[in-house]
Amino acid sequence: QVQLVESGGGLVQAGGSLRLSCSASGNILSINVMGWYRQAPGKQRELVAAIVSGGSTNYADSVKGRFTISRDNPKNTVYLQMNSLKPDDTAVYYCNVGGVAFGTGRFGSWGQGTQVTVSS
Repeated sequence: QVQLVESGGGLVQAGGSLRLSCSASGNILSINVMGWYRQAPGKQRELVAAIVSGGSTNYADSVKGRFTISRDNPKNTVYLQMNSLKPDDTAVYYCNVGGVAFGTGRFGSWGQGTQVTVSS
């Protein structure tokens, strides 16, 4: 079983910055992809950014140039640096990790979610 623990959400004014962290633990053999999703009230969950084991990244158009995803492989941790935040970035942010676990094979796990609120 793989567990994810997120941290770093909060309240910030427009134009400000926040950094989210997500650490994975458990019987992890390898991690292939780590990503961040968000869900605003009344909207579907959407991909914000993802990073694969080789380091390639993918971003939603709405956050390109403002958000940066990175990972620390030895620590099984993924970060999301969010700059120039806008009120439209307000949402619950979820970490998602996919890989292979000892004994159980492929896994895909979600974090508990962390609230990001951007005031205007």
